[in-house]
Amino acid sequence: MGFVMFGSFLGFSVAHAQKVSPPNVPDAIQARPGEEVVLLAHASGSQIYACRPGAVKFGWTLVAPEAELKDQQGNVIGSHFAGPTWKLKDGSEVTGKASAHVDSEDPNSIPWLLVDAVTHSGVGLLTKVTTIQRVHTHGGKPPAQGCDESHHDTEIKIPYTADYYFYAPAK
Repeated sequence: MGFVMFGSFLGFSVAHAQKVSPPNVPDAIQARPGEEVVLLAHASGSQIYACRPGAVKFGWTLVAPEAELKDQQGNVIGSHFAGPTWKLKDGSEVTGKASAHVDSEDPNSIPWLLVDAVTHSGVGLLTKVTTIQRVHTHGGKPPAQGCDESHHDTEIKIPYTADYYFYAPAK
């Protein structure tokens, strides 16, 4: 029965999401002409980093995000994890590759991104997604210190939140 309830809930989300306007963002991460927002999801979780040797010195390297995705009413609708991949409870999934970024309005937060969809699986809201924006980020940046040879391969989780706007070709 939970699935049936979720299905009707998703039906509401789709109708509601079509009324969501794209966020006000710099030109570098604008959605492409002919695309419309099909889903707005709020992410809350962690950016996972590992201490790894670099060309000159050790530094924190992003391993993966690990976050819950919630709709505008605060209901968990999916997850965000390595890939980067977004997967919804409706079974649809999209994996992307960042194509542009701009600094966050908050200097202590991870950048805002434009992500191009690379692969899809399942059938649902994410099936036709072509572009994803990560905006309104808070937190998620690795520490400036604490990564040296004695911490090789140490992993840390840094809390973050962000809004993800999912775009598909306009109907």
